[in-house]
Amino acid sequence: MDIQHHYIEKGQGEPLILLHGNGENCDYFKGQIEVLARFYHVYAPDTRGHGKTPRGNAPFTIRQFADDLLSFMDLHGIEKAHLLGFSDGGNIAMIFAMRYPDRVDRLILDGANLDARGVKRSVQIPIEVGYRIARLFARKSESARLKAELLGLMVNDPDVRPEELARIRSKTLVVAGTRDMIREAHTRLIAAGIPGSSLAFVEGDHFVANKCPEAFNRVILDFLQN
Repeated sequence: MDIQHHYIEKGQGEPLILLHGNGENCDYFKGQIEVLARFYHVYAPDTRGHGKTPRGNAPFTIRQFADDLLSFMDLHGIEKAHLLGFSDGGNIAMIFAMRYPDRVDRLILDGANLDARGVKRSVQIPIEVGYRIARLFARKSESARLKAELLGLMVNDPDVRPEELARIRSKTLVVAGTRDMIREAHTRLIAAGIPGSSLAFVEGDHFVANKCPEAFNRVILDFLQN
């Protein structure tokens, strides 16, 4: 692999990997790491090109990030892990669970989406406009190129068809905020497509794990330990 992940590691027990969202880093889970580390061996890596993990030369896509996660697990001797992914991190976890089902124990998808149509238009339209503008200046500006890469993840990825979700074999919890930027019908579509999955809505917006950690953590621990 062309990069080495920066990550936080804490706790003992079954491995639990936390995957942050677009433009963020492992600090997003500051309200989860200490709590979950009481019960699990928690790893919270920065995704390629995020936080303190270098960009590298590989493609900047959700599927590449899923392959990066596989390399991370292999490097740390993690044969199988629970995955908790938020937003684009949820999309990484979703793709990973479809590609490498034997490496996933329980799966938690928080605010994930199959494609751009799953995002409320009031949120998605500015993203698409910003993406087009950034692409125009990408050849002349490094900052514009990096911005285009980040926004491109929310315009072009993860591009998953609902019927593909049937490939997920892990016991799964699909969770979102009650005022999430992901359309509720889309969240329900994801849950309906994953065999035997559970569905939960936590009071709050898209960033409910960060803003309402106590309520979010109760839902997560109940799923992991039940």
